[in-house]
Amino acid sequence: MALDNKLNITDSTELARMEEKISKKRAVELFEKGYLDKYEPGTFAMLAAIHSYLFSEIYDFAGKLRTVNIAKGNFRFAPVMYLEAAIENVEKMPQTTFDEIVGKYVEMNIAHPFREGNGRSARIWLDLILKKELNKVVDWSNVDKEDYLLAMERSPIRDIEIKYVLRQALTDKVEDREVYMKGIDHSYYYEGYAIYKAEEL
Repeated sequence: MALDNKLNITDSTELARMEEKISKKRAVELFEKGYLDKYEPGTFAMLAAIHSYLFSEIYDFAGKLRTVNIAKGNFRFAPVMYLEAAIENVEKMPQTTFDEIVGKYVEMNIAHPFREGNGRSARIWLDLILKKELNKVVDWSNVDKEDYLLAMERSPIRDIEIKYVLRQALTDKVEDREVYMKGIDHSYYYEGYAIYKAEEL
């Protein structure tokens, strides 16, 4: 079953292919056109703007808070009834050091504010915080997929692993289009595993 979409695609594999193609193109535009310059890194407004820009051609819910409870494996993300409060708490978290920034990224992942496309949006959001605060970004091509997935899986309980994995991949090439594009390409590589269970409210 494919998610309801503006393209009227009913096959989930075909939808995933088109979603990747369109959102990659939109992600490049984000980098080149300065669309996000008016937003403050680390805010939900910026994350919602990223999500909306990536997915507005595909989903009606682009940039909007999800209205379903979702889980992946045995992990349930923030329940819808507490979602706004969870996001407000994440926004208030400090972001002056690397550890604080990754801690904030982990908490936003636990909130998982959107029905689909959280990982892709949050990784761009993370890099923009790192760029502003530390003049660094993650070179995602230097992040091992399995290490990342396992570390993110365990991050709600213990975030030391994800901090280690990401710290090893930091680079000061913050304006390098190639580094940015590696991150976009790897976003899909990392997210191929995600199977969500949703409960309509």
